[in-house]
Amino acid sequence: MRTSTILFLLLTSGVVQAQEKYTGPLPPKPDMLYLVHADNLIPLEATDASADQKKSDTLYTIPGASSPARTPLAEPIFLMQSEKIAADRIQLYRLEVKNGHREVTMSGKGKRGGARPLHLEVTRLGNGLYRIEADEPLEDGEYSLSPNDSNRVFCFEVY
Repeated sequence: MRTSTILFLLLTSGVVQAQEKYTGPLPPKPDMLYLVHADNLIPLEATDASADQKKSDTLYTIPGASSPARTPLAEPIFLMQSEKIAADRIQLYRLEVKNGHREVTMSGKGKRGGARPLHLEVTRLGNGLYRIEADEPLEDGEYSLSPNDSNRVFCFEVY
């Protein structure tokens, strides 16, 4: 009897937590990623990366040596109101700064090396609203969030 009571309490507390409504700031534009800093939303630098195929690798290049969107947080949190971009298809990559631009190299199928996506946690907050969090501490540097089937990138810097 006692075990079933504890199980019931655990299940109902989980349902209550899942039903809590998000009350924070809302993104002003859909399909745009925003850094969350307290009650402020800072838009990430949104652009398209240019792709250059070299053998079985693809080099993605982003103009500029640094992003204007900056955070001191090692595990940043982002918000996105999704319309066309699927939040669960977004990947996080560390960028290298070379010759005044940022870049990342992706290796072809079955080939070792190249960039690997960093861990993200994606949480649905409401109708099309998603919280995306770095699920591991990020070192200082340049980063990009990008849907895995697109050259669209949302860049930021951790300092």
